[in-house]
Amino acid sequence: MHAVEPYQVSLAVDHPAVLGESPLWHPVEQVLYFCDIAGRRLHRFDPRGRRLHTWTLPSEVCCCAPATQGQLVLAMRDGIWRFDPQRGERTLIVPPPYDPAQERFNDGKCDPGGRLWCGTLYEPREPALAALYRLDEHGRLSREGDGITVSNGLAWSPDGRTMYWSDTRAHTIYALDFDPAAGRAGARRVFARFEPKRPGQPLDTYGGRPDGAAVDAEGNYWVAMYEGSRLLQLSPQGQVLREVRLPVRCPTMPCFGGADLRTLYVTTAREKRPPEELAAQPWAGCVLQLRVEVPGLPAAGYVG
Repeated sequence: MHAVEPYQVSLAVDHPAVLGESPLWHPVEQVLYFCDIAGRRLHRFDPRGRRLHTWTLPSEVCCCAPATQGQLVLAMRDGIWRFDPQRGERTLIVPPPYDPAQERFNDGKCDPGGRLWCGTLYEPREPALAALYRLDEHGRLSREGDGITVSNGLAWSPDGRTMYWSDTRAHTIYALDFDPAAGRAGARRVFARFEPKRPGQPLDTYGGRPDGAAVDAEGNYWVAMYEGSRLLQLSPQGQVLREVRLPVRCPTMPCFGGADLRTLYVTTAREKRPPEELAAQPWAGCVLQLRVEVPGLPAAGYVG
């Protein structure tokens, strides 16, 4: 049995996104970046003065990571870009390796060596044609995995030797042996698997499916359970250690932030949710926060 923890969950950013995703606590700027994929917006939130700055972009911005010279790297439907927050300008690194009419980038993060890993979402859902890509330090994009539908859950263990990757639609999280020096992942194995939603099953009895994730300093894997109104903390062996109930149906991804990396920020979604659910959950689409005992790991940046 795992513990259901009575954490105090509060509102961090009272600005609802359509599809909030990819929260990033910037290790240098000490601010929170996050994306609104469906809204085609990138947000920068400074909790010290509760200031929010927003950039509206010409394509869906699916994930973000720090880059050199004060810039960010953005994976978007129309490619992977360098973005200069000071000027609000982007520069193309690589075009999309897929048909953007049917596929887009989704969850992505940098590995400990500074390479950007980014999976895709295949919008027709069938067959399972989504893939996982790696952008190396020279700006070369390589296909590193496939056979899934909705790529999510990318994270690395504190020693960099285990990589996590999930297929949200399959309700499955995988673990892969990882070589941090070479930036290479081995064969995937099942780390955790969850019960799919049965036809007609009420959402109140459904535990959700694994979406975005983050790893803490003890190697525990924190995952947002989309449509499950909860976060789960899994041990390095894949056992559920604790459950955190949330006041929204659709959390999308956690990240550790704050000066001590003990504030857990959680992005959420309101896209395509029924009106009665949104009326009952006014924080849907907003960024939530809670304080945890074990800090997270600083976000790695792209070195290319």
